[in-house]
Amino acid sequence: MLYGVSAYGLWGLLPLYFIILAPAGPVEIVANRVLWSLLFCALLLTVMRSWRPVLTALRTPQILGPLTIAALLIAVNWLVYTYGVTSGQAIEASLGYFINPLVSVLLGVLVLREKLRPLQWTAIGIGVLAVIVLAIGYGSVPWIALTLAFSFGTYGFMKKKVGSRVDAVSSLSIETLVLTPIAAGVMLWLSSTGAATLTAEGAGHFWIMAASGVITAVPLIFFGAAARRLPLTTIGLLQYLAPVLQFLLALLVLKEEMPFERWIGFGLVWVALIILTIDMLRTLRRQPRPARTPQTAPATTP
Repeated sequence: MLYGVSAYGLWGLLPLYFIILAPAGPVEIVANRVLWSLLFCALLLTVMRSWRPVLTALRTPQILGPLTIAALLIAVNWLVYTYGVTSGQAIEASLGYFINPLVSVLLGVLVLREKLRPLQWTAIGIGVLAVIVLAIGYGSVPWIALTLAFSFGTYGFMKKKVGSRVDAVSSLSIETLVLTPIAAGVMLWLSSTGAATLTAEGAGHFWIMAASGVITAVPLIFFGAAARRLPLTTIGLLQYLAPVLQFLLALLVLKEEMPFERWIGFGLVWVALIILTIDMLRTLRRQPRPARTPQTAPATTP
């Protein structure tokens, strides 16, 4: 539980980190996040002597293909989220992660042809109504929230395709490796135009930017540790911690405006999530428990 709370708690506090990185823009922040994450992962894999799974995955098209698509999706997600926070739209960015569970259910219908239960259909319907209300309140479609929800939902779908064949650190290493040529090209372009802040804002700014590798990888490692130990139900409930913290930070610390019509839209989203959670809990209770089997000694490896 401590691993899970730490992972989602750190993700929830991420807006504060992006604010501290000013005057760096979202493109530079994401490019540095990719490059420093790759460096941190390389050090971590060396210390853990875990390069073999990475090399195996790189030689396996069934793993490399989905992870390449996942890398492009998470790059879009990072870029839009960073833009949302640094442009004073952190509340809408948090909305994207509130909507994400609804998008995951919707992707199950559209991509996997899954049949939804009545409560799931109700939650989806309320979610669509919430987006309409928020679009009216914002005066435009909340594209930041929708882009974040659909990019992260599809990212999760692509990661599910590789399943347990690659661990969290190896997966992040491959994803950042795929994005490294793009990130390096961006940094070279920013440096040539004088727009890069990495080395222009003092040593403090440089090392805070360099910390993006640790800040990216550590929550993911915590999440992996939690996911192996906690029931899926608990993980499903913990995922709401991050957008709740992001919403509270935007409202109370960053002092973003929250008009009445947005409260209505967010309220509808929260009602939809409550219905979705109730359906999940009811479904799990109805599932038969596996029969107990005699305990055996754990298998040993050479």
